[in-house]
Amino acid sequence: MYLNAHSYFSLRYGVLSPQQLVAAARNSGIQCLALTDINNTSAALGFVRACQEQGVKPVLGIEFRNEAGRLLYVGLARNNAGWAALCAFLTDHSLNSKALPETAPELEHTYFIYDRIVKPMGMLRPNEFLGIRSSQVHGLYQHALNAWLDRLVVWQPITFLDHEGFRLHKLLRAIDLNTLVTKLKQEDIAHSADLIQPEAELLQMFQLYPKIIENTRNILDSCSIRFETGLQLNRRSFTGSKDGDLKLLAKLAYSGCIRRYGEQHRPAQERMRKELKVIGDLDFGAYFLITWDIVRYAQSAGYYHVGRGSGANSIVAYCLFITDVDPLELDLYFERFINPRRTSPPDFDIDFSWDERDDVTDYIFKRYGREHTALLATYNTFQHHAIVRELGKAFGLPKKDIDLISDNLPALVEWSMRWTGRKDREDAAPARTQPAQEADALYAQLHPWAKYILIFGQQLLDFPNYLSIHAGGVLISEKPLSEYTALQQMPKGFPITHFDMYGAEDWGFHKFDVLSQRGLGHIKDTIDLVRKNQGKAVEIHDVERIKQDPKVRDQLRSGRCIGCFYIESPAMRGLLHKLRCDNYIHLVAASSIIRPGVAQSGMMRAYIQRFHQPNGFDYLHPVFREHLGETFGVMVYQEDVMKILHHFAGLGLDEADVMRRMMTGKKRSSSAFERLKQQYFDNCAQRGYPDELTREVWRQIESFAGYSFCKAHSASFAVESFQSLYLKTYFPLEFMVGVINNFGGFYQTEYYVHEARMSGARVHAPDINRSGYLTHIEGSDIYLGFVHLKGFEQQNALHLVTQRKQYGPFRSLEDFIRRVNIARSQLELLIRIGAFRFTGLSKTELLWERNRVMAPAEKNVLHTPTLFGDESPVFQLPQLDATTTLDAFDEMELLGFPLCSPFELLTPEEKAQGLGLCAADLPQHLGRRVMLVGYYVCRKDTRTIKGQRMHFGTWIDQNGAFFDTVHFPRADGQVPFRGRGLYRIRGLVMQEFGFLSIETTQMERLAFFTGEE
Repeated sequence: MYLNAHSYFSLRYGVLSPQQLVAAARNSGIQCLALTDINNTSAALGFVRACQEQGVKPVLGIEFRNEAGRLLYVGLARNNAGWAALCAFLTDHSLNSKALPETAPELEHTYFIYDRIVKPMGMLRPNEFLGIRSSQVHGLYQHALNAWLDRLVVWQPITFLDHEGFRLHKLLRAIDLNTLVTKLKQEDIAHSADLIQPEAELLQMFQLYPKIIENTRNILDSCSIRFETGLQLNRRSFTGSKDGDLKLLAKLAYSGCIRRYGEQHRPAQERMRKELKVIGDLDFGAYFLITWDIVRYAQSAGYYHVGRGSGANSIVAYCLFITDVDPLELDLYFERFINPRRTSPPDFDIDFSWDERDDVTDYIFKRYGREHTALLATYNTFQHHAIVRELGKAFGLPKKDIDLISDNLPALVEWSMRWTGRKDREDAAPARTQPAQEADALYAQLHPWAKYILIFGQQLLDFPNYLSIHAGGVLISEKPLSEYTALQQMPKGFPITHFDMYGAEDWGFHKFDVLSQRGLGHIKDTIDLVRKNQGKAVEIHDVERIKQDPKVRDQLRSGRCIGCFYIESPAMRGLLHKLRCDNYIHLVAASSIIRPGVAQSGMMRAYIQRFHQPNGFDYLHPVFREHLGETFGVMVYQEDVMKILHHFAGLGLDEADVMRRMMTGKKRSSSAFERLKQQYFDNCAQRGYPDELTREVWRQIESFAGYSFCKAHSASFAVESFQSLYLKTYFPLEFMVGVINNFGGFYQTEYYVHEARMSGARVHAPDINRSGYLTHIEGSDIYLGFVHLKGFEQQNALHLVTQRKQYGPFRSLEDFIRRVNIARSQLELLIRIGAFRFTGLSKTELLWERNRVMAPAEKNVLHTPTLFGDESPVFQLPQLDATTTLDAFDEMELLGFPLCSPFELLTPEEKAQGLGLCAADLPQHLGRRVMLVGYYVCRKDTRTIKGQRMHFGTWIDQNGAFFDTVHFPRADGQVPFRGRGLYRIRGLVMQEFGFLSIETTQMERLAFFTGEE
């Protein structure tokens, strides 16, 4: 009897997860239920599986609504073909931006139900019906519809379970419509009776109209849906046959093996044979070939890529040049990527430059067909502070009150920081609230509605809000994707599925992660800049040579890695110092142990201690020495967990990988996990290990598995880091320009400009005769691009560059104004930043000149060069002074930073107090109290074990060198950070494993320098 149920994937409308909806139906004795989310198919598979588990017959459909939110009709699928037709219909209107028709289309294997009369009853097709609510039954008496009882069905929508759910529904509608909940109209919300009524009561209301009941039952009885899941849903072949795929894959792999290892490398050839057999047995040939095809296209287009992730554990991938990580060099296990026991699909992560990824994606869509290709969705969910803001607006609270509640959210409820995972997943942590008395006291201080915002907010937490694009997941299916999901068009022009990566895994789809990152843009642009500026070609793919280059290794060991992917942060710089890291293997380890889980567990410190004292500890067992000697017996990588389970406890590598995966997710409580755990203990007993040793190794495995990092990921990051280091070492100026132009990295642009200057560059403000839209380099001169000039419009920058290319350099301010149509305010920005300094006139003189030349009568004059270059009369002005300090403050306002050293801007009084030591002096003052003046770079906020706030600061000294500070809780009040600027810092010089920092006891920002942090 229930033809129209909504889950919370009826976005900002429904209030029940698919699982909650099915559970409520089962508890009410409902034997058949139709899920019809509004213009959405996200919950299809999850709903069907939940129904099968609960003994409820599933029916699938879609509720179609127009852009105004008005219900048009509900479509129900009689079978899988009907579901595909409904999905294709919704997809077509989304991808082509077409409005949904007012009446239902003619689709086979479907039913359509209207909630009102939209056309004469005699014009209803055999599969079209009119829904009658229980509240409308009494109106049928002597109504004209009595003549059309065969076209009527029971209409009992389900949106919530009770009055509390109805209130939550109204709040969602207010959020969706961006209005106050008190201003909602009846047509904006569901009927208050749209809940589960006991079926017996519902039938009782329709007892005088058995034909309506019969029609409804006939529809539900005739509907059935059964989804096929598994890896066979993916593109099955690349060449047209499985056999052809395997032959081509073997040809490419063995050819690549010779290029990588030479003709007589038996270990490589033997591993190649083993991997190819597993790939063939598990039918992953097409997956490898499609990935190879994607990379091949990128290479043909001149794009640089990095293949990373667990796919780098494969020697086949290495020999197909999908990745540059050598699995033999790093002892990477193929089973971490693919093994016979792995039930979830593998995935390759392929990184491209941020400005090339879209073209690669477009190739995939065109190569494999839009019916079969889509990006994965991700669910943007309601979270903590956003919930407070949205509910605050719905209740009509002013912004200052909303901000106050949001600022106090951690104190109000622990769930603001404790909840992990979506509510419909078993790994979601429970909500924990503060004691009621403390919470009520705080509520009273904030706002009378604060308590209700928190109550409803907790219910809204993790609700899907809207669909967005996954970071890079691409699906390529064998059958049209409409058989499983509708697609939604996104602004970039690529469609997304309605399910996310978890849904894709449940279906059995393996994704191709086509990702983007700024680091590759640095590398690509640097190579181009070196060719243009120095006329040299750079070979960046000879990774082995780069890893052994002594100058590159020295650069790494020094920690001078600003701009280099992944290793430029202050924390990484400190770790590189502590490890005296100068080689690939140690950088791979450093890239893993820097991650929060390893650091917080104390194993990062243990690793560093063992690195400095390799003979100062005992291995738990000889197996640890043999297989974890590289990491001093510390399980740093996911592969290390597998090694110990395999070599110490005797589990197969495939079983070890399954156990590792189970330890990181919700399957930890499964029977399969318990079976493998018992096998571990049984095997250890059979090998005669003492119980104490067995338990200790298990404890370490259990604790490490949850936070360990894939070694192949670390290796991929390390390869790219070495490539960046190579460019920074040999082409530092071009490299820093490449970093600046890609707008990506740990630091703000100012510090990359500073690094360029420290490397010998002369950095210039934007210049109308030298600068482009982006920053460029001429010899050792770097001209900042107009893109960095705040408030300067892109179209003006592009126009002036085009004018200069077509007609030559600008000769004067007047010549510029004649040739470039530009507003006064925009011209003023150019003058203030010094873009006309080639004229020899001061900024004040140029502003006078602007007023003289930009006469109102000239507004509509065509801005092209004059035939004879006539100029307006020139008048003599009095001498107008300009100062470096004023220029610097203009630069700070317009660029965000000064182009001179900020230390030059100190007042004479501050300089008289002295600048103290330099960073280079600190080793001679170890354990002593010192004073330095530092220019603020960044800080990291963290908490001690006791939960107290502390900070790590990074600074630049008077000579341009970096140094670091530590701010413990006891000093927090004495050493306040007050945004960007120069600070006088006092504290104690400390050293940890060779890395120096200052334990700050007092700090003050020098008063003249202002700015926000």
